[in-house]
Amino acid sequence: MFADPEPSTIEAKALPSSWVKPELRHVVREMPDACERLEYVGKMTEKAANRVLALIDDAKPACDEVRSRGQEIADAMTRLADSPDFDAARARVLMRMCAEFATRAATFADKQNSVLTEVMMAQDFQDLSGQVINKVMAILWRAEEELRHVLDDGALPEVAPAQATGQTEELKGVQVPDRAMQQDDVDDLLASMGF
Repeated sequence: MFADPEPSTIEAKALPSSWVKPELRHVVREMPDACERLEYVGKMTEKAANRVLALIDDAKPACDEVRSRGQEIADAMTRLADSPDFDAARARVLMRMCAEFATRAATFADKQNSVLTEVMMAQDFQDLSGQVINKVMAILWRAEEELRHVLDDGALPEVAPAQATGQTEELKGVQVPDRAMQQDDVDDLLASMGF
C-alpha cells in the first residue's frame, strides 16, 4: 500500500543527527532486517502449516479405512463366536480376513510412520524460527531501551530560554505610517470578505 521510508530518512527527518545517539542509529538500521526476519518466520510457518494439513488430508482416508475394516472383522468374529453353526471352514475364512487385516494394518502403520516423520520434518524450521524471533526481540528490546534513554535521560538538548533583559518589548502589528486599524475597521474588512 504505502512504501516504508528508509530508516535513514526517518532518522534524518525525525531528529537532527547530533541529537541521536549512535546506538539508536544502529538500532534504526537493524529494523528492516528485523522485519525481514519476521516475514521469513511467517512464510516458513505458513509453508509448514500447509504441508502438515496436506499430510493430514492424505492420511485421513487410510485411517478411516483401517478403522472401518477393523470394525468389520470385529463384528464378523463376534457373529462367528455367537453362531450355533461354528465350524472350521467358517473359522478359516475369518482367520484369513484377520491375517489380511493384520498385513494391511502393518502396511498402514509403516505409511503412518512416514507421514509422522514428514510432519516432524515440516516443523524443522521451528528451531530456526525461534532463533530468528529471539534476535528480532533483542533488536526491539535495544530499540526500546535507546528510545527510553532519549526520552527519559534528556538526550535531546533543551532549547535555552531567551535571556531576560529586564525589559519587555511590546509586539506591534504591521507598521504602516498614518494607518492604525481599529476593531471596527477589522470587522468591516471581514464583513466585506464574507465572514
